[in-house]
Amino acid sequence: MSHEATIKPANAAPFGRLVPNPKARLRDQIHEVCRFKHLSPRTEEAYWGWLRRFLLFHKQGEQWRHPRELGGPEVQRFLSHLATERQVAASTQNQALNALVFVYQEVLGQSFELGGEFERARRPRRLPVVLTRDEVRRLLAHIPAEHQLAVRLLYGSGLRLMELLQLRVKDLDLERRQISVRAGKGDKDRITMVPESLVEGLRAHLLQRRQVHAADLAAGFGDVALPQGLARKYPGAAEAWAWQWVFAMRSLSIDPASGQRRRHHVLADSLQRAVKEGARHAGLNKPATPHTLRHSFATHLLESGTDIRTVQDLLGHKDVSTTQIYTHVMQKPGLGVRSPLDMG
Repeated sequence: MSHEATIKPANAAPFGRLVPNPKARLRDQIHEVCRFKHLSPRTEEAYWGWLRRFLLFHKQGEQWRHPRELGGPEVQRFLSHLATERQVAASTQNQALNALVFVYQEVLGQSFELGGEFERARRPRRLPVVLTRDEVRRLLAHIPAEHQLAVRLLYGSGLRLMELLQLRVKDLDLERRQISVRAGKGDKDRITMVPESLVEGLRAHLLQRRQVHAADLAAGFGDVALPQGLARKYPGAAEAWAWQWVFAMRSLSIDPASGQRRRHHVLADSLQRAVKEGARHAGLNKPATPHTLRHSFATHLLESGTDIRTVQDLLGHKDVSTTQIYTHVMQKPGLGVRSPLDMG
């Protein structure tokens, strides 16, 4: 089905809009505006990626066209291409549209109208892959020792992968058994739980991490990347224990953003490989990723009788309808209704 979408042009630059350096490359202009807007590096990379795909789609031979030479009709054709040829999910098409709107309005300072119609991606929502409790136990038994604590915390708290990896010491309250998730998906904060069974392990882990941090400081290192603006506001915060990563890499590395030698948090690829290999060695017949553990966390809580609104808050879902999808994969569908085949 085709739909009409309009983006109305702004008559003037919006209040608070940063005008990037006009002499800089487009990639650098996007970086400048993203930093001003406090967007995450992952969002910045996603937006740049969509702009490159958009420009590649409209490339004429060897000749690249600048976005200023393109506009609403070209964006419309690109979005339709994503839906009809690439058959992307609706969320993917929306991300592409958001990226292009951001580039045109916030970076280039010009708005455009999608005056015609473009094909909207329509894909049925798929049920998430959920592991049983026994499958989770088997999976955890095959996770390497170096990743055991992190993967168990993923399942036990329902964190997203990057929320876990970007967890800082100050946000882990073991006395209250709480984790404060800062600037999660949608730039929202929330509170989730620390499993009782992991408290002592986390205490021991933090003690070891603090010793490593002290050694880093003694060697002239020990500072950590901070959210935008905090380094200027609190000059000493980068070296403070409270701001260090809970799950940090074994060795120092060069921060590509600053060029400084730092101890980065554990990379996403490491945990993704650990879970994938763990599932294979456990003989699971389902594909398992770190996000599968989040789906399993929510489903198992609902199966145990936890109120759906509580689960919604723990997961950080904006709408309860997002959380309700887990009711379709519970082990007791239909509120415990028995199949007629089992009734004798």
